[in-house]
Amino acid sequence: MAPNDSEETNGGNTTAGRRKAARYIVPVAVAGVAAATIGLVPALASTGDPDLPEITAQQLIEKIAASDTQQLSGTVKISTDLGIPSLGGLAGSFAPGGSHGDTGGDKGDSTADPQTKMTELASGTHTLRVAGDGPDKQRVSILENAAEYSLIRNGDQVWAYDSRTNQAYHATEDGSGKESGHSTRAPEGVPTTPKALAEQVLKAAGPTTSVTVDGTAQVAGRDAYKLLIKPRQSGSTIGSVTVAVDAKNGVPLKFTLLPSSGGKAVVDAGFTQVDFAKPAASSFTFSPPKGAEVTEADDAKAPQKTDGAGGLGMFPGAEGLGAGGRGSKDTKVIGEGWNAIAEIRTPGGTGLPTKSSGDVPAEAQQFLDSLGDKVSGKFGSGTVFKTRLVNALMTDDGKVYVGAVTPDALVKAADNAA
Repeated sequence: MAPNDSEETNGGNTTAGRRKAARYIVPVAVAGVAAATIGLVPALASTGDPDLPEITAQQLIEKIAASDTQQLSGTVKISTDLGIPSLGGLAGSFAPGGSHGDTGGDKGDSTADPQTKMTELASGTHTLRVAGDGPDKQRVSILENAAEYSLIRNGDQVWAYDSRTNQAYHATEDGSGKESGHSTRAPEGVPTTPKALAEQVLKAAGPTTSVTVDGTAQVAGRDAYKLLIKPRQSGSTIGSVTVAVDAKNGVPLKFTLLPSSGGKAVVDAGFTQVDFAKPAASSFTFSPPKGAEVTEADDAKAPQKTDGAGGLGMFPGAEGLGAGGRGSKDTKVIGEGWNAIAEIRTPGGTGLPTKSSGDVPAEAQQFLDSLGDKVSGKFGSGTVFKTRLVNALMTDDGKVYVGAVTPDALVKAADNAA
């Protein structure tokens, strides 16, 4: 008999450079949030409903937390529909440490830099090969048309390679995941394992969240329970999150995020094939091919920290979005739970640059125009940037209101704060 659990569980410098960076905080936040959400790896199609012993939501959450699976390999397919233009090369323009072209350009720019490449997962459909053997050995490869991008970590050595441009990126970690101030893991705030992602979502759950078991499924040939997470509040752009959890080892296998507005999933990510045997040691070794251009972390441009914006800021319990966290003097959180809105004061108190300002890259301006709608109210006027998941209002006096809520909710929050 498939479980039908009705039990609910409650989880838990004002320099010119910084001012200019702040102008792009909204699109960076949107892309970062998307990338982080995508990271909630795993599984595509489900077939059949296996007959499994009944389990409560609390027991299933505990099963995830207790999972000690350290080894796996497989193929993951990720489809993301945020309702924004394909980020492709544009992702590199916005991403911390990114470049404005396909082949690098300025010293320190590299198409192999993880901070640039991983943001591309924020839109479209991608196929990944993944492998892991404990906390110090991981590999993620993004398969592209006649090309492949790989990010490999083996102990304190981190390599990334873009076969399309024959560029490589190398760093040596100091034990904290950083080299000379540069992140050598996936972009900050983006969990890199299914377990880490599921745990973040569950950690964010609180009194405003309903968590139940919603039957069973078979994912990548594995029997799984389905954990259903839904807001109790109205007004959120998030309708529900479903995580398929391996019935045997507690590893999350599938992640699906549906919008409250209906339609297809915003994110449908998961394993199409998975194996929990120890991966071959060769999976985690890498030597740059002959003629490859290698960028060392010491030579790379320091990435600009995006804090919570690149994480799971749209979920309840997030410590803040964009510049600064919940305790930052530049940020405060309005409301709670799924309807929480971060109010952020941009450095220098400046709003978006205009088309005539001349300091906006053409690709960036196209991106902004495709998302923005002018709005006004007691607060004055501003621009609302919309996606199917995260919406943001940037006022002309330099405040940003962002959250997984409707545009009307953002305008209301700005009016109340005026």
